[in-house]
Amino acid sequence: MITITDLSYDRDETPVLRGVDLTLNAGGVKALIGPNGAGKSTLLSLIARLIPMQSGRIMVDDLEIGACANDVLARRLAILPQASEAAPLLTVRELVGFGRYPYHKGRPTAADREKVEDALATFELQALAERRLDSLSGGQRQRAQVAMIFAQDTDYILLDEPLNNLDIAASRGLMRTLQDLAQHHARTIVIVLHDINYAAAYANEIVAMKDGGIVAQGAPQDVVTEAMLREVYGTAAAVHRIDGRVLVGV
Repeated sequence: MITITDLSYDRDETPVLRGVDLTLNAGGVKALIGPNGAGKSTLLSLIARLIPMQSGRIMVDDLEIGACANDVLARRLAILPQASEAAPLLTVRELVGFGRYPYHKGRPTAADREKVEDALATFELQALAERRLDSLSGGQRQRAQVAMIFAQDTDYILLDEPLNNLDIAASRGLMRTLQDLAQHHARTIVIVLHDINYAAAYANEIVAMKDGGIVAQGAPQDVVTEAMLREVYGTAAAVHRIDGRVLVGV
């Protein structure tokens, strides 16, 4: 469980997050949605300890962010930031292998190598394992980076807009894989998404944000409403309900 209490954050004296209280129970895919500037990426970065805390408290199970050691947190929580660029001359296998560093500290064991091979198989990257990153498509590189995070073998995986620059096939494939990780590998996925329809289709829970605060939280069919779209996005888009699922019209 991730528990956030009275979390605030300012950037250049401008409030980005304001008194956020949020509980994310373990399990499933949790989607953070909201307009640009809502504070989604900042919230994710604070949970992952990529930026320093200013006020408030974040607990990841029994670990308090800012009080626990980095290597201890890295075995519980992994993040793929929005601007994540790996050295282009690395092979896919080498990149995925970096996910094991919190455990072996530069001396990989047979168990570490097995985790890498498992990640390559899970993300269907075996045929690309010896390819350099600069020879891959954008979708293939993104899959390799998420495989690296998976190899880190953490309970919690944080992803900041991983669908950026992916076509529809790559986006659907990645979201289906993330669903599988949550359902069959006991991972908790917290993901920032711009496309509400992807959030509604693949997430178990949606957190809608605006102006640094939480506007709504719950199952997609409860959160994605025309009223929420007006309040959060300032748009009058229609919401359709088809076979128990919600779809925002264009």
